[in-house]
Amino acid sequence: MPKDTSIKSVLIIGSGPIVIGQACEFDYAGSQSARSIREEGIEVILINSNPATIMTDPTMADHIYLKPLTTKSIIEILKEHPQIDAVLPTMGGQTALNLCLEADEKGIWQDFGVKLIGVDVNAINITEDREQFKQLLEKINVPTAPAKTATSYLEGKEIAQEFGFPLVIRPSFTLGGTGAAIVYKKEDFDELLTRGLEASPIHEVLIDKALMGWKEYELELLRDKNDNVVIICSIENMDPMGIHTGDSITVAPAMTLSDTTFQKLRDYAILMMRSIGNFAGGCNVQFAVSPDEKEDIVAIEINPRVSRSSALASKATGYPIAKIASKLALGYNLDELENQITKSTSALFEPTLDYVIVKIPRWNFDKFEGADRTLGLQMKSVGEVMGIGRSFQEALHKATQSLEIKRNGLGADGKGYKNYEQIIEKLTFASWDRVFVIYDAIAMGIPLSRIHEITKIDMWFLKQYEELYTLEKEISNYKVSNLPKELLLEAKQKGFADRQIAHMVNCLESEVHTLRMNMKVNRVFKLVDTCAAEFKAKTPYYYSTFEAEIEKTNGERYVDNESVVTEKKKIIVLGSGPNRIGQGIEFDYSCVHGVLAAKECGYETIMINCNPETVSTDFDTADKLYFEPVFWEHIYDIIQHEKPEGVIVQLGGQTALKLAEKLSKYGVKIIGTSFDALDLAEDRGRFSDLLRDLHIPFPQFGIAETADEASALADTLDFPLLIRPSYVLGGQGMKIVINKKELEEHVINLLKTIPGNKLLLDHYLAGAIEAEADAICDADGNVYIIGIMEHIEPCGVHSGDSNATLPPFNLGEFVMQQIKDHTIKIARALKTVGLINIQFAIKDDTVYIIEANPRASRTVPFIAKAYGEPYVNYATKVMLGHNKVTDFDFNPQLKGYAIKQPVFSFSKFHNVNKALGPEMKSTGESILFIDDLKDDQFYELYSRRKMYLSK
Repeated sequence: MPKDTSIKSVLIIGSGPIVIGQACEFDYAGSQSARSIREEGIEVILINSNPATIMTDPTMADHIYLKPLTTKSIIEILKEHPQIDAVLPTMGGQTALNLCLEADEKGIWQDFGVKLIGVDVNAINITEDREQFKQLLEKINVPTAPAKTATSYLEGKEIAQEFGFPLVIRPSFTLGGTGAAIVYKKEDFDELLTRGLEASPIHEVLIDKALMGWKEYELELLRDKNDNVVIICSIENMDPMGIHTGDSITVAPAMTLSDTTFQKLRDYAILMMRSIGNFAGGCNVQFAVSPDEKEDIVAIEINPRVSRSSALASKATGYPIAKIASKLALGYNLDELENQITKSTSALFEPTLDYVIVKIPRWNFDKFEGADRTLGLQMKSVGEVMGIGRSFQEALHKATQSLEIKRNGLGADGKGYKNYEQIIEKLTFASWDRVFVIYDAIAMGIPLSRIHEITKIDMWFLKQYEELYTLEKEISNYKVSNLPKELLLEAKQKGFADRQIAHMVNCLESEVHTLRMNMKVNRVFKLVDTCAAEFKAKTPYYYSTFEAEIEKTNGERYVDNESVVTEKKKIIVLGSGPNRIGQGIEFDYSCVHGVLAAKECGYETIMINCNPETVSTDFDTADKLYFEPVFWEHIYDIIQHEKPEGVIVQLGGQTALKLAEKLSKYGVKIIGTSFDALDLAEDRGRFSDLLRDLHIPFPQFGIAETADEASALADTLDFPLLIRPSYVLGGQGMKIVINKKELEEHVINLLKTIPGNKLLLDHYLAGAIEAEADAICDADGNVYIIGIMEHIEPCGVHSGDSNATLPPFNLGEFVMQQIKDHTIKIARALKTVGLINIQFAIKDDTVYIIEANPRASRTVPFIAKAYGEPYVNYATKVMLGHNKVTDFDFNPQLKGYAIKQPVFSFSKFHNVNKALGPEMKSTGESILFIDDLKDDQFYELYSRRKMYLSK
């Protein structure tokens, strides 16, 4: 039992809907925490309003409340569960900390006799209130940047006059850098100061001297009640100060730090953590270091909670920070807990890395028309990827290959920038693709000293880039027939993909793959073991790399592969890669449930994914985890190594689905719905022919591949027209046009960004009601509809951006019957095995089909939470042929209605068009339960339903 035996019941506060600056890393932390506390025999009660996450799954806690994160909800829960002894607010990001503070100020914890664990109120106040924090650092002699606090416009003006420009404005109590800005010139100061004061809930900002070009570092710490402190990981931002750490490319361990300075950072971090309050738990500390030989240090901030960086640090080291922090909050000491990976060392043992980690953020600027795309103090990325390699170059390449932005890595794909002015501009005003542009600049011959002068990125990183380009040039002198083995091995060790090498020697990717096989340049798999192989790891968590062969004394040659293949039947689940708008955490939820269901069916489960924020990449979710890009070459090598029974693609969103064709071509069995059926649903033309044969209505349409064809089609179809490209996710590129000029403009634009795509032109059913259905279907054609939802907004607003009600609130019997009939017919016609989502438009009591997706959808977790049934578990067992749909005893439970409410992150993008249309813009969602349609919240949603509809 834990040392604090008085704790029998704990309330964990979640982070709510996903927004830019607070994403699924808190779902991962919250899930780990709940499991960690329940292991101790302690009851866990959880509040979170996000239906898309594993954290709110019934298996995670004893009682789960899908309620709004307000003090009103907290009071309701505490009244219902008077047994709650303690509250843990450090697992739910800034949202949970702010709610905890508000409840404290209102005396709620005191009234109900609940104590705070994992942090104390003092620590939150000191670290969030910029002025208090600055005074504390001065007291303990930790250096800070010259700064002053302003609580009014006038005070701010006076400080600016004193400091001069450039300046940094940082609002108190905000998340993801909301409202923060660098002010370079006087003219911008007024607007940015006002914005900062408005963003802070207490209308306070810290104005400090900008440390432009200084290097930025982070340390992840844990402390127990005996004041033992461990530093789990050091992280270096490749981008210098001035870019939010969530938008920076980060590297672990720190690469360019002298040992003396590293020791100073450790000492300062420990001193800071010990001085902010007497609590046991986790902390993240950020520092700036001057880029000269003096290496002056300035402390930037400390967060007394788990963070985005601690999720990264956990995946980077294999040390489960949230899990251990939860145990410490219960009163354990670090030396009493075991290291989860080795099982033989204690949690007081600091991790050692014998590999390199690179994290690259993933942005979605294309969804925010008119957004300022330069990176700064305010976070703008929606997700991130992580690459693990034996060198910085290999890890950097694997991370760029994980991004899914149609790049194969750095350079060598013909997609680099060639324009000098454009390259200089993208380097000067940090752009989202600067990681690629640095390579283009070197290829163009711009000297490293010039690139360093513009970007202030450390020379060490730039030299690593230069080596990659030099190697590319050398390989380009050869053909595939005479490429030496040493060069091929070096290229693979530095992370170049087969596709990139094929580009260099002008041949097909498959030819490079064959050459590799013949030369025995094969991928080997290494364990992530927290201790640089000093102790044996018990957890199968792998990354790939390439090694030169070792020769034994008897002349036998081999490479050391640490991934041992078992005799068991295996299933691979392909993950959904980085979060983005249109493909969020709901697919990770599905992947995790898929893995658990396959385990229940007796398979050894293998997960492939590269997203450090999620539960699917937790080292103990699947039997084996390959932390690798969801990129063909890596997947195929793992398949050849493991030889699974098959691969599940329908749970990982469009990422996994896009690999179905390749898998099918290479003879790999796809579990569940076949590639041909998936392709039939994606190919708008083939799908419409199918609907015609089934006598199911769909809007009049035509297919065009050029602007001329589109124009000719418009003469036969009536405006308004909805234009949709094939094979895209989240409504990318969809638009409603009302005349020929708009049509031509949009078609030309689309064909430029998605060349060779077939465009579908639909007659847009203005004023129609939109609905969708999710169903499970088995190989015998048994179909069970798990839920039908009606959208509150009219047809034309993307389903991910609509408020949707379960069950429908005003569709008559006749319409409902059509929806059911169409769903069953289409599921059978597509030979669906597993999940399918179908979207409908209803006009004049006729139900038209908009589209069908034979895969897990965004709404499946929502329906599962609303009805309290494990639909992904059932669907996976059906895919594996382990069960028929008729084997399950479906018993949905829902009083009243559940409403899926989208949440947007427009506050991060000023001057952006906030109107909603066919292209999805929301970053997350929450669930709202109402008893009936007289509910005020429903009434308000319904009255505003048409307000934001745009073309």
